[in-house]
Amino acid sequence: MFGLSGSALITAAEQCGLTVAHEVFADRSYQDDGTLTPRSQAGAMIENVHDAVDQVMNMLHLGEVRTTQGIWIPVKAQTLCLHGDQPGASGFASAIRQALLREGVTIQRPARRDDSEIDLQ
Repeated sequence: MFGLSGSALITAAEQCGLTVAHEVFADRSYQDDGTLTPRSQAGAMIENVHDAVDQVMNMLHLGEVRTTQGIWIPVKAQTLCLHGDQPGASGFASAIRQALLREGVTIQRPARRDDSEIDLQ
């Protein structure tokens, strides 16, 4: 099960014995409580590719994300979401992929219990 890192959904799924993947978001801003900023609010979408790459690197390497209120909160980055409806989404995806590869991060789909891992490089 994929769910927002640190969310009640992830906690409940873990308690039920499900395999979970903590999902973080490259192109969305976060609130102090760990939720995503509602799209109805200004600043919900990260529109600068460099800001998105920086956010991904902080979540991956530091295990933290800076909220719109300016504080750092913990996240567990096991899978990454990038919204296809974001203008320039393909450029964001390319820049993030290149940054991850430069850092030596292996990009792969999560393995299912009955699956072997497949490298998507």
